[in-house]
Amino acid sequence: MEIVVKGRNLEVPDHYRQHVADKLDKLERYDQKIIRIDVELSHERNPRQSDNCQRIEITCVSRGPAIRAEACAQDFYAALDMAVNKLEGRLRRSADRRRIHRGRHAPVPLGAAAPFDPAELFTAPLTTVLPARSAVVEEEPDEDQPWHIARTKEHAAEPMTVEDALSQMELVGHDFFLFLDKDSGRPSVVYRRKAYDYGVISLAA
Repeated sequence: MEIVVKGRNLEVPDHYRQHVADKLDKLERYDQKIIRIDVELSHERNPRQSDNCQRIEITCVSRGPAIRAEACAQDFYAALDMAVNKLEGRLRRSADRRRIHRGRHAPVPLGAAAPFDPAELFTAPLTTVLPARSAVVEEEPDEDQPWHIARTKEHAAEPMTVEDALSQMELVGHDFFLFLDKDSGRPSVVYRRKAYDYGVISLAA
């Protein structure tokens, strides 16, 4: 399992890279198919965000769906602990689902397989995430506009069911998930409403 640690506009010291590796080594027991774990560190320059200025994003890349967690704290050590705890919980639920599915040889309702704890959801900027083969482009601010698109992502979308989309949405910890509906063939979005209620939006043909 490869662990890649990088900083966004900052240098990551070797001792912290080793600390990250020590923290993440234990995660392999939940999924032996993990190929790589990407860890990205960034710093929020806004002085009003000093209590949550250090941000960490962790993404597990495997032969299955991508699993992601992120957290912010006053220092990178605390942020890492929070992100690893979230990631470990999602990996554990994913492993539980695989065991349930293998035992029954058929998919089970998402709520029955692994109830989702809304308290674990990280309130981060919403980003569409799909498994692997993604392209990320950092955009330069347009000085002629009062707003700008900071990042553009493109993903290869493989058809999946609504239940699969809900499962992957929870694995990456977002409030919505863009996917290609296997039944209708249309681009669709599943999103969280309240508690365990979800919604689906599809483009008309």
